[in-house]
Amino acid sequence: MASLNVGNLGEYLREQRRTAQLSLRQLADAAGVSNPYLSQIERGLRKPSAEVLQQVAKALRISAETLYVRAGILDERERDELETRAVILADPSINERQKQVLLQIYESFRKENGIDVSGTDAFGMGADDDGPRTADGSDADQPSA
Repeated sequence: MASLNVGNLGEYLREQRRTAQLSLRQLADAAGVSNPYLSQIERGLRKPSAEVLQQVAKALRISAETLYVRAGILDERERDELETRAVILADPSINERQKQVLLQIYESFRKENGIDVSGTDAFGMGADDDGPRTADGSDADQPSA
């Protein structure tokens, strides 16, 4: 019954746990899940929820998105996009307005390159947006009147 992704996830989790030098019980305690449940995940018998994967990732100090990809919850390209966004948002050297403009430019380039950006994302950028906007909401690439 276990899918290949779940087995792959289990092997990866076991490897990460051993690298972190944690016992199964220690990781289960740190992640707030039961020891038998975590064991079943590692053996590929259970497919954990995104929430459980997030707790395990936090306990292992690894990217939750990596676990989502391994579990088949998130596509590899989506993970790359999320990581790019996370790096931009975490940069302390630029202010919030600059971060939003940079994210809009990033979306504009993705759209130009044929990447599906349909719908509005978590940053308020819709697929019909043509690109960056100035602080007053006008198009940044249009001359002001």
